[in-house]
Amino acid sequence: MDTLQFLMHGFAIALQWHNILFAFAGVLIGTMVGVLPGIGPISGVALLIPVTASLTGGLRPEEAAASSIILLAGVYYGAMYGGSTTSILLNTPGESSSVATVLDGYPMAKQGRAGAALSISAIGSFVAGIISLIGLVILAEPLSNLALKLGPAEHFSLMILGLSALSGLAGKSVTKALIMTTLGLLLATIGMDTISGVARFTFDLPELFQGFEFLTVAVGVFALGEVFKTILERESNNGEIARINRIFPTKQDLKDSVGPILRGSFLGFFKGIVPGSGATLASFLSYLLEKKISKNPEKFGKGAIEGVAGPESANNAASGGAMIPLLTLGIPGTGTTAVLMGALIMYNVQPGPLLFSEHPTIAWGLIASMFIGNLMLLILNMPLVKVFAKIIETPPKYLIPMIVAISFFGVYAVQLATFDLFVLIGFGIFGYFMTKHDYPMAPLVLGLVLGPMIENNLRRALTISNGDYSVFVTRPASLIFLLIALLWVAVPVILKMKGKKVIVNEAA
Repeated sequence: MDTLQFLMHGFAIALQWHNILFAFAGVLIGTMVGVLPGIGPISGVALLIPVTASLTGGLRPEEAAASSIILLAGVYYGAMYGGSTTSILLNTPGESSSVATVLDGYPMAKQGRAGAALSISAIGSFVAGIISLIGLVILAEPLSNLALKLGPAEHFSLMILGLSALSGLAGKSVTKALIMTTLGLLLATIGMDTISGVARFTFDLPELFQGFEFLTVAVGVFALGEVFKTILERESNNGEIARINRIFPTKQDLKDSVGPILRGSFLGFFKGIVPGSGATLASFLSYLLEKKISKNPEKFGKGAIEGVAGPESANNAASGGAMIPLLTLGIPGTGTTAVLMGALIMYNVQPGPLLFSEHPTIAWGLIASMFIGNLMLLILNMPLVKVFAKIIETPPKYLIPMIVAISFFGVYAVQLATFDLFVLIGFGIFGYFMTKHDYPMAPLVLGLVLGPMIENNLRRALTISNGDYSVFVTRPASLIFLLIALLWVAVPVILKMKGKKVIVNEAA
């Protein structure tokens, strides 16, 4: 009963006129971000953090944090919707989680069934979003209560598990992912030590006493890095966009899609809960499952509606599932949830077990807004499919200056320091060269976000145990988390040594 009351309170927050506007703006921008190939949800969310800070300036701190996170979360799941548009119409995935949709979405478009494919992906995404949110409502409080019983040693091990999970499944090389994770943790140590007050790795530069601003790093490596890539590699969409005739699916299309949508939703939700194995893996597993149980597996790859409905439902359900470890445990399982976590911390809101008791307005307001946002996306995506298809044709010469302007003005507005602009450019160049050589950026950002919390919990655990490091293996929960973390990194390495192909490029 308490959960239902909290949810009703959340709807009271989410239905305030300014929060409805923020949710609408978030899902609209998110859809456009998903439609534009190459930008992706991480860049979109990172780019809009400073914009939301400016928009919510007149609100009380708690209200400002709630409104900002409502908009940013809208960008996240809106981008998951929009990613299917380019996959179906242009044979180019909007982001990594839409790769599986290309396999049957584009063949459907070539057969003149682009409208049906886009509609089914929108319907599947809506159903998946609602199922994952119901799961979030049911699991939020029990998981938070369980997490409250964990001590500093368990929290330290849990965060190590979160880092290992994303590192084990990010990019093409586990080694490169671990290098970036370690680099993120090293960057997190720069600045004044909060306990001893000693300046660490600041080289007597006053600007570094507070450490690197999370926002500057995130916008640099994702948004500006993508700009450098587009300019230097002269990327553009020269593919022919498929025509959209009939928008709504036939009765047979709907009948064929019911099973894949439900199966993809549940599979994606449970995969999303597990840190590091989010939307990309979920969409491929859903595609393989539908092909496996189909009576006519040979039609897959030639325009099967099941090959669109399943993966699209799975990737949207996974984005909802990924919110559970973020909100209840303070463990971001994907690159985008790591950026969302950084945004919450900027507003002095600590995601984790205390979020639901200390900041119920933010936690339940966000959950309620996601119900409203999913409904908005369905209403937007069905009739405006042709409008969003036109966005694909936006020339880079208009898009790049806009991204650069938002990056610079946004980062400067946070601390009004020109030093941050030089840091932004530096990380933009760094992000471009690292991505060019297959070094994933998500583990770096996750390391930067989790670094201070890992250090604080490590110190607290050692203070309680009088410097005895065995506290991390003698406490059962801590030992279990560390063993799972070890397996998460070791298993892909062992599989590769045995000659098996393990490539999961999980960024979203």
